[in-house]
Amino acid sequence: MARKPRALIKGGIYHVTSRGNERQAIFRDDQDREQFLESVADSAVIDQVRVYLYCLMPNHFHLLVETPQGNLDRFMGRLLTGYTVYFNRRHQRVGHLMQGRYGAQVVEGNDYLLKLSRYIHLNPVQVHDIREWPLTERLRLLRNYRWSSFREYAGTAKLSGWLAMGPVLAMITGGNAANQNKTYAHYVESGLAKTDDDFVRLMDERGVAIGSDSFIETIKNLHGQKAAESLKREDVSFRQIRIHKSVTEVEAAVQEIIGDRWGQFEAYKAGRVVRGFTAWALRKYAGLTQREIADRVRVGTGSAVSHMIRSAMASSEVVAWQQALDSRFKG
Repeated sequence: MARKPRALIKGGIYHVTSRGNERQAIFRDDQDREQFLESVADSAVIDQVRVYLYCLMPNHFHLLVETPQGNLDRFMGRLLTGYTVYFNRRHQRVGHLMQGRYGAQVVEGNDYLLKLSRYIHLNPVQVHDIREWPLTERLRLLRNYRWSSFREYAGTAKLSGWLAMGPVLAMITGGNAANQNKTYAHYVESGLAKTDDDFVRLMDERGVAIGSDSFIETIKNLHGQKAAESLKREDVSFRQIRIHKSVTEVEAAVQEIIGDRWGQFEAYKAGRVVRGFTAWALRKYAGLTQREIADRVRVGTGSAVSHMIRSAMASSEVVAWQQALDSRFKG
């Protein structure tokens, strides 16, 4: 049976979920979880997706993301394919890891977004057996759970540097930056004692959207009217990105775009942004692996390449360089 078309919305906010095939574990240990989060961060950089929050469970995960370019399928395709290849190689297995197509619900960016963030962050303490635990034990588990973004939101864990927490935190405090983390933590934790039954019922319906009746109807219409055109554009983008450029061509384009800054490439500190942008360009347009890129940007490991790219993406000038390079190779 053909897949139902999915509307790809520029600026759309999506609740994304995926479950292990036959409900099997997709994370066997902390190394798997760390690799998955690194893949999320890397894919977000490449596809310019904003990741609001996440929660990893043994056999499934939740992501809340915004797609300024309307390219959710590209982002998720890159993420799931890369992680499956890693998982199968590491655990000496073959075949599908995920069960069918990932789920994606468009989210209305208001109170529904805030409620959804609480719903996702409460996942670790909503497991059937854990629901019966005393409230204090569930609260302790929630606060100590390492594999969701809740601790970053609560201000009790070191910031990863790649989560876009501002929009959700601004909603809980009305834009007032004072005590944002504490206020948000209290909001989530209050859901342990009192469940929002109406919202849970809405989530259980697993519709195409999360929001008001009018918003849901609008998204349903988009699925019916615009999905085919959107998916066609995505297919074209996939074909373009798979036609890899030569390393020489990519590096020459990078040098031309950044101009005099290329002279800083060899500098230890000043050259980090230049090397990070170069690494991003080689991965996206030359199709090199992180290990292959490591030699060209003078770092020791593929993991170091990933960190270098994420660090460079925090620079506003790199965004302009990316746009210039995208325009050059896609024009």
